[in-house]
Amino acid sequence: MERKIVEYLQLSDEVKDGGEAQRLLEEEFSRKGKSFYEVFSLRGIRVNRVDPGFISCSFKVPLRLTGRDGNLANGAIANLVDEVGGALVQVVSLPLCVSVDMSIAFLSQAKLGEELEITSRLLGERGGYTGTLVVVRNQRTGEIIAEGRHSLFGRQASKL
Repeated sequence: MERKIVEYLQLSDEVKDGGEAQRLLEEEFSRKGKSFYEVFSLRGIRVNRVDPGFISCSFKVPLRLTGRDGNLANGAIANLVDEVGGALVQVVSLPLCVSVDMSIAFLSQAKLGEELEITSRLLGERGGYTGTLVVVRNQRTGEIIAEGRHSLFGRQASKL
């Protein structure tokens, strides 16, 4: 399995030579305002529902985010908590909020190929400080994989 991941991450000969393919790849990331890391870690996530103060997503555990044991890596779970919790509080036309604190309870394991449900709820906000609760659960069994509290700080929208 580790070998498959290494192969997956290998640069093609076109990109290795610094040619047109590499330029197009870099241009694609910068045009979307996303980094390679964001695209790599979040590819495949689906947004199912968005309401004020709530987001629900689904995500199938891919090989690229598993450890040697075949389970979703804790770092990948932390990234999901960060990204889905942060997406809940972002405001278009304002600078991105920054994470101030994250606390994650890892309660179970998610295996390769399992479908996860990731929900984020707004806990509250005071000034530019916002708190969210993110729950990652196995969609089939309902078992909670992880629960995270995520605090962010950012500029508020003008009331004018």
